[in-house]
Amino acid sequence: MSDTFFDDRAIRFAEKIYGNAKGAIRLAVLQADLQEVLPPRPLRVLDIGAGLGHMSLWLAQQGHEVTLAEPSRPMLDGARQRFAEAALDATFIETPWQGLPERFETPFDVVICHAVLEWLAEPHAILPALARLTAPEGWLSLAFYNRDALIYRNLLKGHFKKLRRQDYAGEGRGLTPQQPLDPRELEQAMRAYWHIVTRSGIRVFHDYMPTEFQGKADEAELIAMEMAHRRHPTFAGLGRYLHWLCQPVT
Repeated sequence: MSDTFFDDRAIRFAEKIYGNAKGAIRLAVLQADLQEVLPPRPLRVLDIGAGLGHMSLWLAQQGHEVTLAEPSRPMLDGARQRFAEAALDATFIETPWQGLPERFETPFDVVICHAVLEWLAEPHAILPALARLTAPEGWLSLAFYNRDALIYRNLLKGHFKKLRRQDYAGEGRGLTPQQPLDPRELEQAMRAYWHIVTRSGIRVFHDYMPTEFQGKADEAELIAMEMAHRRHPTFAGLGRYLHWLCQPVT
């Protein structure tokens, strides 16, 4: 297994992830979590696996100095276009994560790593690089595909044979990640590098709703209820993605 890039999937990615309520919920949770902890001054931000630049653009709009690192040229070109349309500047680097630590002598105030780990052949291998790239008082914003949520969804569908095989990978060239993360295993691997300060679930109930109910629900109300329950002790761990805001161990 090798790391997965999105060279031939940029348009489909945009339509599937950000063209509906799923993407709106995702951005709402990520942005609200970051607004809670980031200091009110311009920060140096590195967005690893920046994709089409949705989070980076929002951070640039807040006045931060943003560097986007993305291995897929079509995705990075899409991000460039978004920034150009918004008349905002950023630094764009076409590279996988492995090439980043040697590029920068000064660590960043904020490192964004959203929906990256689940596409890596060895997800935990990126953790030391993330630590080197983050300033001692800085923040890591880590969002990852939650294996617990995938298991629960398969239980609801009665896919018991698949679960017995522990068949969690996405099929073919689809958009289901190849390596859903066990949050307990990931937390254990992170302990040498990170304190997890806040935890939120992203789409803690939306993806379990019957399709007919999803279609009837008002998007603003969906987002409001997701925001209200993103840290609920029962529901947060069911989020399709989990978002952890972390600070380095010193």
